[in-house]
Amino acid sequence: MNISRRMAISVLCAAALVAGLVSPVAAQTVEVIKSAGTVKVGMLVDFPPFGIMDANNQPDGYDADVAKLLAKELGVEVTIVPVTGPNRIPYLQSNQVDLLVASLGITEERAKNVDFSQPYAGISIGVFGAADLAVTKPEDLAGKTIGVARASTQDTAVTKIAPQDANIQRFDDDASAVQALLSGQVELIGVSNVVAAQIEAAAPGRFNQKLQLSQQVQGIAVRKGSNEMLKFVNGFLDKVKADGQLNAIHEKWLGSPLPEFVTEAK
Repeated sequence: MNISRRMAISVLCAAALVAGLVSPVAAQTVEVIKSAGTVKVGMLVDFPPFGIMDANNQPDGYDADVAKLLAKELGVEVTIVPVTGPNRIPYLQSNQVDLLVASLGITEERAKNVDFSQPYAGISIGVFGAADLAVTKPEDLAGKTIGVARASTQDTAVTKIAPQDANIQRFDDDASAVQALLSGQVELIGVSNVVAAQIEAAAPGRFNQKLQLSQQVQGIAVRKGSNEMLKFVNGFLDKVKADGQLNAIHEKWLGSPLPEFVTEAK
């Protein structure tokens, strides 16, 4: 083939890719993974308790346990590939991983680039306080002192619903807000369920959630158009929700039962 013809073909292929006529990434299938004998799972390792590195410098956490269960269901080994927030989806699209169990919140914008399973986990923002403190609705925050991390999602959420006479104290980070709660400096704090689990570990039974303010569910992501793989993953999640295995993972890492919003289908 002469140089001119090769160049012409290259130009046509590039044009086809831009026009969406040719997909650079093949849809993933269950058979391909089983044939390979391993599933490559992209996972954050700096987002405790969902993704961490253990004492042996191996990926661990909620997402790692889910990935291992999924590999077991596939009948293959699991290779966990550390990813970052920005490169999670590019790693999936460029075939560097087969799927993502990477604390990826399900959003319409992300769904343009990946296909999401039903939720397997989630992060919620709520108001927490002493177990014997009577707060069941926003109006009950009147006159209360509430700690939040400054300019955080919880700061915005609490400020939106708190009565005018509520005293919102803003701290530099969640750790400072938690310390203020534990020391009695504030009566309540606005935090995520992840931080709430840390509070429960530090002070078992002393505090509980009073109000839920917002939530974001997380899904396992597969390449666009991977319908067979998506069906398999959703079937897997149905199974581990029904038999309690996913609840056990949630109890292990978050110290509480699997929330209801996680069990709702996408």
